[in-house]
Amino acid sequence: MAATILIADDDAVQRRLVENMVQKCGYETALVDSGDAAIAVLTAPDAPAIDALVLDLVMPGLDGMGVLAKLREAGLTLPVIVQTAHGGIDNVISAMRAGAQDFVVKPVGMERLQVSLRNALTTSALKGELQRIRHSREGRLTFADIVTRSETMAGVMRTAQKAAASTIPVLIEGESGVGKELFARAIHGSGERKSKPFVAVNCGAIPDNLVESILFGHEKGAFTGATERHAGKFVEAHGGTLFLDEVSELPLTAQVKLLRALQEGTVEAVGARKPVKVDVRIVSATNRKLLERVKSGHFREDLFYRLHVLPLTIPPLRMRREDIPHLVRHFLARFSAEENRHITNVGGETMAHLSQLDWPGNIRQLENAVYRAVVMSEGDQLLPSDFPQTAGMPPPPMSAAYNESLIAAPALPIDMAAMVSGNEIPIAPLPASGTLSMLTNGGEVRPLEELESEIIRFAISHYRGQMSEVARRLKIGRSTLYRKLDEADAQGDGPQAA
Repeated sequence: MAATILIADDDAVQRRLVENMVQKCGYETALVDSGDAAIAVLTAPDAPAIDALVLDLVMPGLDGMGVLAKLREAGLTLPVIVQTAHGGIDNVISAMRAGAQDFVVKPVGMERLQVSLRNALTTSALKGELQRIRHSREGRLTFADIVTRSETMAGVMRTAQKAAASTIPVLIEGESGVGKELFARAIHGSGERKSKPFVAVNCGAIPDNLVESILFGHEKGAFTGATERHAGKFVEAHGGTLFLDEVSELPLTAQVKLLRALQEGTVEAVGARKPVKVDVRIVSATNRKLLERVKSGHFREDLFYRLHVLPLTIPPLRMRREDIPHLVRHFLARFSAEENRHITNVGGETMAHLSQLDWPGNIRQLENAVYRAVVMSEGDQLLPSDFPQTAGMPPPPMSAAYNESLIAAPALPIDMAAMVSGNEIPIAPLPASGTLSMLTNGGEVRPLEELESEIIRFAISHYRGQMSEVARRLKIGRSTLYRKLDEADAQGDGPQAA
């Protein structure tokens, strides 16, 4: 999903002009006709995610300066680009002091607006990354620090936020690299224990003969090499949260003591004479199906039910591709700053390529790919050639029967009212990808209108009826897309809809 830009202007013509330019730059748009409406959109409880605001200074009612003041009062930090027909230096100074990031004069050119939006989003992403790093170091990560726009993740986030308000044991499941520890830290940082320690233990990286010592501690002289007393991770996390990463890798002997510690709230160090009472909140994680480990005899069933009280499953990146552009922007901003590189943008072709890949290593693999690209790139924007390691990661498989199915598929009428009323329409299934036949059965070149209609039909199916995304990928405005659909409908060979 592309970044969403809110446009606030009382002039309908200017509003549509700016909307058209913003969409041609590859962004989603939201429109309001007043300052009050802009504040209502940005502060609503179920407010859509807005990445930047293009704000007219002179409007009836709440003007641009009033909007900037309201944003500051509400603690909203999204970047604001102010535009006005009056470009005096006093207006510029006042707007910048009030919190605007940039200033453009009407009528703004597309190149000027594109540069301004790009800089605003890059700066915003960098601020977000710096805040996330700072919160991570201070142990104050919250769910606001998790970069996601995916509907698939929305339910996971809601469940995790509810879990954070209690001390219920949470088991986080998901593939390697999806961000399980980030969720664990957000649960800790959003609960009552946020001022207490967060202690992470990678259970899969501990030698079997040291698991009990590291988790529960040992006394001096308890075994060969124990030259001093060690408190153990449970005692270190007293009052806070103990995160057991890769908990499925614990040996069975350690699982027995872990179960006892959870049941009785006490731990007994190796070589100790009496147990020590501890108060810890347990969050565990695994990249395996823990129930399958139980069935195979590698994990205790009673311990499983102690940990599996509230399970969270984080979907892999391939199931939430709309998060990829936002993650790429955040990583680009961070690594460009860290490496002192002036790389301000990711090309549209590059972003489309990255968004179509499966990323078996998930967010960790994407992060490392962007890091390498920033270091090796020789330009001011990232190109597909800066990601050579993705050559072995093909997009979803192509269908050889694409052309035949297009020709054989019956054309169905389009419900234009349903399309105009929302961003999505139900689409009859089409093959994922393939080739387009340029010639008729008689060997003649097919008419341009016919080819265009098939391309639009394929795009609508491929993006599951999300018309804003279809328009962006075809590099046309949504109004142009709807007009072409009207024309195709009138000719009787329009895109399939159900």
